[in-house]
Amino acid sequence: MSGGATCDLATRSDVHDLVTRFYREIVFDELLEPMFGEVAEVDWAEHIPKLIDYWCWILFGIDGYPGSVTRSHRRLHGLRPIEPAHCDRWMDLWVATVDAGWSGPVADHAKDHAAKLMAGMAKHVFGFTWAADAVATAGPTPVGSARSG
Repeated sequence: MSGGATCDLATRSDVHDLVTRFYREIVFDELLEPMFGEVAEVDWAEHIPKLIDYWCWILFGIDGYPGSVTRSHRRLHGLRPIEPAHCDRWMDLWVATVDAGWSGPVADHAKDHAAKLMAGMAKHVFGFTWAADAVATAGPTPVGSARSG
């Protein structure tokens, strides 16, 4: 699906598509890829299924997510500090990816949860206040461009 999405996220397959599309953007992003690739050295074959499980748990209440979101991000932050620009870019890409493929209450929940999760991690793990509202009102930044601010 592309722009003007009319279907909501409804199945594990939809979540698979969302997660893989989103992280495909991450691996080509000049700000975020170094954090995932060089610093965290993410094994995508291992990480993607966990992310799908996480979002199925969040969106549909399906049990199966075995990890700790804060533990992995605390480890990454200890290797190289995560900054507000990283949070902004991650959220911009997430919102753009959701909006490009889906619309409806579950898609909105995916964006709202991501914003709350990022704000909580920024405060409790990364050590700064991150304004989720600023990202939501600014709208998604087109892939390949940096947001000023």
